[in-house]
Amino acid sequence: MRRALERLLTDRVALLAVLLAVLLVWMSVLSAQGYLTAPYDLPYLGATLDNVVPLCLLGLAEFVVMVSGRGGIDLSVGSMVSVVGMAFGFMVGKWGWPVLPSVVAALLVGAALGAVNGVLVAYLRFPALIATLATYYGYGSLALVSTNAAPISNRPVQELAGLTSSVPLFGDLSVPLQVFTFLLPSAVLVWLLVNRTSYGRRLYAVGTNETAARFANLNVASVRFRAYLLSGVLSGVAGVVTVAQFASARPDAGSTGNGMALPAITIAVLGGVAIAGGIGRVGGVLVAALLVVWLNAGILLAFEGSEGGQYQLAALGILLIASALLNVLTVRRVAGGRGT
Repeated sequence: MRRALERLLTDRVALLAVLLAVLLVWMSVLSAQGYLTAPYDLPYLGATLDNVVPLCLLGLAEFVVMVSGRGGIDLSVGSMVSVVGMAFGFMVGKWGWPVLPSVVAALLVGAALGAVNGVLVAYLRFPALIATLATYYGYGSLALVSTNAAPISNRPVQELAGLTSSVPLFGDLSVPLQVFTFLLPSAVLVWLLVNRTSYGRRLYAVGTNETAARFANLNVASVRFRAYLLSGVLSGVAGVVTVAQFASARPDAGSTGNGMALPAITIAVLGGVAIAGGIGRVGGVLVAALLVVWLNAGILLAFEGSEGGQYQLAALGILLIASALLNVLTVRRVAGGRGT
């Protein structure tokens, strides 16, 4: 029993899965007792997966750059979503390109934006925080000036909403199509990349100990550059999804409100990705994204009007602090047990 408990507390994916189950049961009980403003049921949870897709994609983007080490972080993911979304809107709505070539070209735009970050961080050795903060502003401005801050919402762009239609699974449960067409394929490809390729082994090696990686003749700059390149591609996928969800290419899609970058970083950290680098799992990011979105969805139903939105950030902060504290205490306990 003790070993099982220690494993649960030290395995972030398992811990998050338990917390997710507790959340679902707790909210379901509150819903059944009439404490929520609307039912917290399968149809509602299925509908909220709309929010999971872009945030999880950006969480995976942060996962890759954070694992690469040296304070890896990408504050520009939200702005890249905006730029790619506008480029996608131009291709489909203004230039009349077919959808599939437009998607491929949009991902290439995301790759180019990520490559700029990669050059700044990996080759010019700018601190990631400074480099991506600069490109956050630069890319955000580029998205705004591309149409003088006006969205692209003509008929061809509106028809892209079909990419994010709901797919009925069983009973009243429907899941957004983009979960199957964009999120799951992206998550599987990232998992295969980091767990089943030589690049993945080099990525973790560089993030764990850059000095040792250099002594092992690994091209540290190249490994880190490709991490930011992949972050741009994943942000590009999120940009395409966002245009389809809104049925409009909006220049502020990734920066409106609190933006997409901070929630994505939060999901990555909550999912067990170490800011210092070298540690992280794709599964942790996926479960963390579900936990965050379904927690926020429950909070919205617990209060009248827009009052629930005021408590979402506080709840997320508490969840982060509690999980980090629990992780530290557990690691110390396990280390102490081994010492005795």
